[in-house]
Amino acid sequence: MSSIEGLDIRKILEHAHVGVVIHRADTSIIYANPAALKLLQLEYQEIIGADAYDPKWHFIDESGCPLNLDDYPVNRVQKTGTNIDNEIMGMVDAGGQDISWFMVNAYMEGRPGADSCFVVVTFSDVTATVKPFSAEDILENAQDVIIVTEADDIDYPNGPRIVYVNKAFEQLTGYSKDEVLGETPRILQGSLTDKEARKKIRSALQKKQAITQTLLNYGRNGRPYWMEMNILPLTNRHGTVTHFAAIQRDVSQIKFQQEQLENRNRDLRALKVSLEQKVKERTLSLQHATRKLEKLAYFDSLTELPNRRFFSVQLEKQIKSCSRRKALIAFGLLDIDNFKKVNDTRGHTAGDKVLQAVAASLCNSLRGEDVVCRYGGEEFAFALSVANEQEVKAACERVIEGIRTMQVPGAGDALAITASMGVTYMKCDEHANEADLCRRADELMYEAKRAGKNRYLLEPLDQ
Repeated sequence: MSSIEGLDIRKILEHAHVGVVIHRADTSIIYANPAALKLLQLEYQEIIGADAYDPKWHFIDESGCPLNLDDYPVNRVQKTGTNIDNEIMGMVDAGGQDISWFMVNAYMEGRPGADSCFVVVTFSDVTATVKPFSAEDILENAQDVIIVTEADDIDYPNGPRIVYVNKAFEQLTGYSKDEVLGETPRILQGSLTDKEARKKIRSALQKKQAITQTLLNYGRNGRPYWMEMNILPLTNRHGTVTHFAAIQRDVSQIKFQQEQLENRNRDLRALKVSLEQKVKERTLSLQHATRKLEKLAYFDSLTELPNRRFFSVQLEKQIKSCSRRKALIAFGLLDIDNFKKVNDTRGHTAGDKVLQAVAASLCNSLRGEDVVCRYGGEEFAFALSVANEQEVKAACERVIEGIRTMQVPGAGDALAITASMGVTYMKCDEHANEADLCRRADELMYEAKRAGKNRYLLEPLDQ
């Protein structure tokens, strides 16, 4: 038996097509292979040293709900001591518009809690197989017979193996799905099936090409019927043909009534083109609607800021990160002064323009790593990691002054907009939570309103 001790494992990982990420016990990343960088769309310097609490990570489960931090692969393996095997997880990109889906595996290497303990996470891209709508529902309810086979082994007697048939197939042939899965389409053929047509089909399958043929097939009870079939190669996202789909239509009546053949075939071709176009248009419409719904789940449609739901997820990460780094966290609530008057005198369109302008001003006044959202109505919230009180004050001054001096395009005559803001800050620990921060910031904001508006009040939260 040859030895494998001399193999360069790092070189193997560098050329692997599966993403590999290795975490230390503190969840910081010490290694990511090129496949991982490509799948995560990150540069090497962006990922090395980052930990599970980094705000760049936005993971969701298979149903589209944000994952809790404890359910992130590295945290879950460390907490439960059990491996993760072939679980599907999604990652939302920084813009909140696109989702990549991965098949994830993870396990622990070394003794839990030791400095030499590592968590190895491997993953592969399965985005192409995670659909925003049920393609199977479309196939199951199609009137045409649909058969899908594997493309690797097409030779007699084993292949090609059937991996899917729809309800129309069961109704026409009398075979149940369980009876034919794993079998070959040759079970439908008989002694009178055209041998020349079968040769042409086999040749096309060998070349991974599409083909249209008409064959005499036999049902489970021996009843013959003529099928016009379109066989199409199906490729994965890398362009490799992995399966064949046969879309089949019973043309027995046409075959047996030759005098109507020409007219009927013309009508069927036109109908088929029309149906395919409608399915294509509907599919594109569903995909577009799904992308919009995914964005609405995490972002406010008017201001394009994260909504309160997404903000809560980001805030939890910010709190954990500040706690780990022994840093301060500042939390602010901002309310636009006299906003009702803007709506009453200028109309709701002008009010929407003001909300959009305030959102843009907030983004310009705060840093890219700070967390900001539309909290509801004319209220906005933000959270930032700071080193001291002077940093908090400087950020508050930028926010208030930015709103005070901003322009509101498209709102008619010049509008003088101000805001009142309550800000609290504290040293993070495991007891820090959104409810306490929000409660105190809300009280301070209304104190600022009573004090004359157009200002902020800052106070540290009791430790």
